Amino acid sequence: MSAILLTPPALEPVSLADAKLFLRVAHDDDDDVIAALIAAARVHVEAQTRRALIEQSWRLVRDVWPASGRLPILPAPLIAVTAIRVFDADGGPHLLALDKFDIDTGSAPAVLAFERGAPRVPGKLASGIEIDITAGYGDDPDDVPEPLRQAIRVLVAHWYENRGVIAASREVATMPASVSSLIAPFRVLSL
Repeated sequence: MSAILLTPPALEPVSLADAKLFLRVAHDDDDDVIAALIAAARVHVEAQTRRALIEQSWRLVRDVWPASGRLPILPAPLIAVTAIRVFDADGGPHLLALDKFDIDTGSAPAVLAFERGAPRVPGKLASGIEIDITAGYGDDPDDVPEPLRQAIRVLVAHWYENRGVIAASREVATMPASVSSLIAPFRVLSL
């Protein structure tokens, strides 16, 4: 299943001021660098955990419905399924009624189930199903669990302190053990 980011987060889970305080940087000369490192660290933490930290919209694309009738939805945590489309052989979209699906948001990842009768079969052989979702902890940085925010701070510090070192250095390329420890309880495992 492919996942396409439709709407990125409106803000980062760690502010520039918060990161600069953590880094003990009092000048504004590196603000652009630090802001870029914050965004990169968020993306890295999201990729490692398979979670969206701040509210964002995604489109999940599948070829067919799973035979089990249960489709894991990533990234976690799921806020809402906003649309489900199935394409016919000519590429015409058909919007499906969301009330025909059960959505289990209590698990990570959330599961979309179609126990009330099989949904429309796509006529398009590839990418015949699109599921639009909203995922994340919310639209406020304080909604993001503190260990994930701390992982971003530590990763930003690691990259900031080593920004002049050749990227091929194994020491710099490896994620600090403290970051791995902070995000470990939040990793969404494959089903």
